[in-house]
Amino acid sequence: MEEESMEEEGGGEAMMDDQNHNNWGAGGYGRHLLGERLLPPAGPPRPAAPEHNGAGLRGCEPGAAAGRAGAAGAIAAINISASTSKFLMNVITIEDYKSTYWPKLDSAIDQLLTQSPGDYIPISYEQIYSCVYKCVCQQHSEQMYSDLIKKITNHLERVSKELQASPPDLYIERFNVALGQYMGALQSIVPLFIYMNKFYIETKLNRDLKDDLIKLFTEHVAEKHIYNLMPLLLEAQSTPFQITPSTMANIVKGLYTLRPEWVQMAPALFSKFIPNILPPAVESELQEYAAQDQKLQRELIQNGFTRGDQSRKRAGEELTYNGSSACASSRGYR
Repeated sequence: MEEESMEEEGGGEAMMDDQNHNNWGAGGYGRHLLGERLLPPAGPPRPAAPEHNGAGLRGCEPGAAAGRAGAAGAIAAINISASTSKFLMNVITIEDYKSTYWPKLDSAIDQLLTQSPGDYIPISYEQIYSCVYKCVCQQHSEQMYSDLIKKITNHLERVSKELQASPPDLYIERFNVALGQYMGALQSIVPLFIYMNKFYIETKLNRDLKDDLIKLFTEHVAEKHIYNLMPLLLEAQSTPFQITPSTMANIVKGLYTLRPEWVQMAPALFSKFIPNILPPAVESELQEYAAQDQKLQRELIQNGFTRGDQSRKRAGEELTYNGSSACASSRGYR
């Protein structure tokens, strides 16, 4: 079977589209499908039959009625045959799916999973969406979902192996890149498969495609690296500016999205980026909060952030007071 065109061609006549993307012309599908040569030629009109004895009776010759009935039946047979042939011509077999449709989807998914922010991807989103739509209509949703999960799982396993080979000084940054790249890819992949999600995953599996794909990253990447990643994050937290604040925020928020219970591994770290993680503050702990702020200031001084005069020292003291107040406020002090 020849590959079916993924783009709808415009025409002069109004077109209607059925569930298999079959186009039926308003001028009659028999002529469009079978060709003019298979239909009876128009020819000049027949002369009117002569009236008999002024009675106004026409076409009363023997067999005239039977002839008209036979012609109507032939036209109906041609129309039915045309409809059946058109349907059969648009059937997508499993072989067609594997050889024509899935390779297009596979290539597009590859590009989306490996793109960098701001990259231009030369794919037609309309064509991919149409491809998914046709496969769903032809009852290939289960196979397509299975192929999609297998494709992304293989990709994530490669990502995990690359992270395992990363040196400690690059580990955090590379994990951040892998997490951001994957979450960015989902913003394109999920909408492209929205038809499969609506009519197969949500209806038959009672799940959601985005949740399933996020779970894949959790199982194949995050769970395998969380116990190596968390100590490095805590170490980076105690050393100011070892990694950029945006990187730390992206990773912490991403881990919380993947699995909220990971908060218990480092509550203080998560509380810096996610509100209402720690219990409400109490007045008896204000001195402890102030001591934590002073410790942070001493660490900054040890890393080269020194005060040049007494005015800056006084400003630092005010910062300590205001910082402890802000800390209590962020913990919900009442």
